Amino acid sequence: MPAALNAQDQPRPATSCPVDHDKLADILKKSAKPGGGPSNGGLDNNEWGAVVNRQGVVCAVAYSGSKADDQWLGSRAIAAEKANTANAFSLKDKAMATANLYAGAQPGGFLFGAGLSNPPSPEVLYAGSPGEYGTAQDPMVGKPVGGVIVFGGGLALYDGNGIAGALGVSGDSSCADHNVAWRIRHQLGLDHVPAGVSPNMKDAIIYDIGPDGKSPSGFGHPKCNGKEDQIAVDLGAGVSGNVVR
Repeated sequence: MPAALNAQDQPRPATSCPVDHDKLADILKKSAKPGGGPSNGGLDNNEWGAVVNRQGVVCAVAYSGSKADDQWLGSRAIAAEKANTANAFSLKDKAMATANLYAGAQPGGFLFGAGLSNPPSPEVLYAGSPGEYGTAQDPMVGKPVGGVIVFGGGLALYDGNGIAGALGVSGDSSCADHNVAWRIRHQLGLDHVPAGVSPNMKDAIIYDIGPDGKSPSGFGHPKCNGKEDQIAVDLGAGVSGNVVR
């Protein structure tokens, strides 16, 4: 292999995981209001978090509450599928948040049908004992889950060597999930994002969908009903369409 190739050009080991369960669970609790973190601007629910490695294999699944049904039970699968999506649609030199896929995936959009392109594996999502869901022994760990989600809450993870996998968060409005994921990624130190579809804010959520349902940037996401968009701007996690270059 030519010596000129740097670490970003090397394939990641299939067993490499950027985050383990205990670290994910700890930071997830600190990033969601019921666990002692700040408001996410939405319902301030407990949340599920999931991480996949660069090969799309699940590394960790965790929740912020004290037990699995403290958060929406359906969000375990969604969190893992968000992580899979952000990893699958991001490159070493350009990140794509799940929030950035919303507009393009609508009827008439350039990604219409993307949500059906990589169906999740029910054999992975529902394997094992529900009593282990969200623990270090979650049955999803070590397996590729698949799935494509086209709303906020999934972010690619970047370390000093490039893309290392992705994070998915679910359990609240999609806008709030994006905010919590942004906080977690920063606390993990895995936010070395090189570029994205919003050049000034990289893979920030873009709130530019107008009354006509159109997104001038092509990568917009609708606003939710709370203060998520305000919190996103404060975090640097969101941007309105008029500042997207």
